[in-house]
Amino acid sequence: MLIDLSVKVTKSMFENAAANEKLASFGHLGTHFDVMNKEFPLSFTKRKGILFDVRSISERDITEHDININMVEQEMFVVFYSGFIEKTAYGTKEYFKEHPQLSDSLIDELIKAKISLVGVDFAGVRRGKEHTPKDQYLADRGIFVIENLINLGEIVRNEKVGKFEADIFPVNYEGLTGLPCRVIART
Repeated sequence: MLIDLSVKVTKSMFENAAANEKLASFGHLGTHFDVMNKEFPLSFTKRKGILFDVRSISERDITEHDININMVEQEMFVVFYSGFIEKTAYGTKEYFKEHPQLSDSLIDELIKAKISLVGVDFAGVRRGKEHTPKDQYLADRGIFVIENLINLGEIVRNEKVGKFEADIFPVNYEGLTGLPCRVIART
């Protein structure tokens, strides 16, 4: 089964996002990579993926204790399903300011596991002033963040973990810190 994990951006969504987040423009609109000052490797367009259902986590950061890190393989696309994009409209002020976030220790564990991609169904692995530096921290280690994924419930029905294959297609822009992309899961 093919599942589109990409936000369909409408004109009103674009206007709402642009009004609420200065980075939600051009390269950072809808589902996108935060590539920072790096080049997206074409070898990353096909990846084995694993999805962790973390919808039960609230009022704190998502940590390495909330997932089975031993299931993560080298070069994997690791996705966190919080359900946030399903409850909070993309582009709103709340969407950009109150989303879940990954703990620094979880991010370091993912780096140790030598993954290639982190995916989230919210606006970033960290909020506010920590967002851009953490994206750069990951990019400097060869890991890219894909933000604003949707339809993650289609991958993991009644289990806490879902495995899938992913096809990831970034737009071929140069000189941007974000690249819009289409992400398709195959289960």
